[in-house]
Amino acid sequence: MQPTLVAVAHGSRDPRAALTVLALLERVRELRPRLDVRLGHVELNRPLLADTLADATGPAVLVPLLLGHGTHVKRDLPAAAARAGHLRTRVAAPLGPHPLLVEALFERLLEAGWQPGNAVVLASAGSLDPDSAAGSRRTAALLSERLGGVPVVPAYASAAAPAVPDAVRALAARGHRVAVASYFTAPGRFATASAAAAPGPAAAPLGAHPALARLVLHRYDEALARPAHERELATA
Repeated sequence: MQPTLVAVAHGSRDPRAALTVLALLERVRELRPRLDVRLGHVELNRPLLADTLADATGPAVLVPLLLGHGTHVKRDLPAAAARAGHLRTRVAAPLGPHPLLVEALFERLLEAGWQPGNAVVLASAGSLDPDSAAGSRRTAALLSERLGGVPVVPAYASAAAPAVPDAVRALAARGHRVAVASYFTAPGRFATASAAAAPGPAAAPLGAHPALARLVLHRYDEALARPAHERELATA
């Protein structure tokens, strides 16, 4: 029996967020029909992660639908796994950085009308965790390569600098036409504010992109493949 895949979304007051996450998980189920795929939210939306884990049985892998190594990935998910003492749980890595994310970002930019040569602001939520910022910088570098070497500047909706509007203004002051890439899994307050700062094309969040569905399964498989001592360290 395959362990249950528990996808962990952040949660949002934006009603589009939950619908987007459900659509993403439908793509995951289509790719692996026999896998038990469930959803839990950190906050704001039901089902909450604690309730999803309480209803689960057997082994489970928590796959964060989060893009960086922030507090939720490092502390909240391992703590939730530890409280679910009736389960044998593993916590997968966050989705980013990864080349599959870059493919999704690239296609979302094309859909929004990005033109070759235009600079890009990679807008994300932001975190005080240095590992999260490092992941954003890595994703920006990979996206720049995918876009033919144009400038791609990571910027943030909260907690870290530069802010998205500041990054847009700085690139525009250097003579660039600027698009905003949405480094968010689903719509929400931060994604909406970041898009509003775009003077040109503003890409949609990653959403139910096929590459994102493949990445969710990749993180699940990756967690199962880790040796036992590495799994213990990952959830410590």
